[in-house]
Amino acid sequence: MIGVGAQLEVRGHRFEVSNPDKVLYPDDGYRKQDVLDYYRAVAEVMVPHTRGRPLTLRRFPDGIGAGGFFQKEASDHFPDWVRVESVPQRGERGVVHHAVVDDAATLLYLAGQACLEFHLGLSTVDDLERPVLVVLDLDPPDGTGLAELREVTRRMCEQFRDAGWDPHVQATGGRGFHVAAPLPGDRGFDEVRADLRELVDRAARDDPERLTVEQRKDKRGDRIFLDTNRNAYGQTMIAPYSLRARPGAPAATPLDLGELGRARPQSYGLANMARRLAQKSDPWADLTTAERR
Repeated sequence: MIGVGAQLEVRGHRFEVSNPDKVLYPDDGYRKQDVLDYYRAVAEVMVPHTRGRPLTLRRFPDGIGAGGFFQKEASDHFPDWVRVESVPQRGERGVVHHAVVDDAATLLYLAGQACLEFHLGLSTVDDLERPVLVVLDLDPPDGTGLAELREVTRRMCEQFRDAGWDPHVQATGGRGFHVAAPLPGDRGFDEVRADLRELVDRAARDDPERLTVEQRKDKRGDRIFLDTNRNAYGQTMIAPYSLRARPGAPAATPLDLGELGRARPQSYGLANMARRLAQKSDPWADLTTAERR
């Protein structure tokens, strides 16, 4: 536990934790200290997924009730041991200097900066043009039954297999599920997104009453949106094991496919993730960049 006004030391890196008793989840009473304790507990399984990836941070200095902000450009006051990499802006001049979480110390430092959500690029900083993951976001409208959402998720996993991809499911901690698959990093974003778009277009044609690829919300009706938009240069997905800035402090959670029948998009989070990890290894361990490259 982190005391008021104390400094935190993680693997040789020392930094100050300000206002550890600051409440960041007002409905639940979770403090910054609770958030730090959470990220300390998940660091071993989370860092392999963030290592080498450009990050977009979502910070809430005054808690989720006061609103937060997305941050791409690393702050000048970040310690020099926090890895920062330059990412060229496509179609624009200049670069953005993204923080990269390569170790537990960086993860906890950023959590101490009231970063609740960590959003990952789908490529590595070593090869920004070629993704190492393809991701489909299943976004259900209000009123969608959980059984239907699970059935569609299973169906999209089958579609991934038919396409030669190895499907992995993540409870997003938000409204739906992600279906993701590792890539060898030998093709560009446009080509990968085109393949995924062909897959979801076919799925929507086969089941037009339940599925849609319509970008405009007012044209989706009560259908589940098959969102491929994350598969582009500069776009992101929520990192595995990242908290979400929602009441209850849910977290994005990798799942075994066999767990889908009892999982909800917000099944796990700050309150119970440590207990889950004490009983179960990371279902996405084979997706880590180091192993796939």
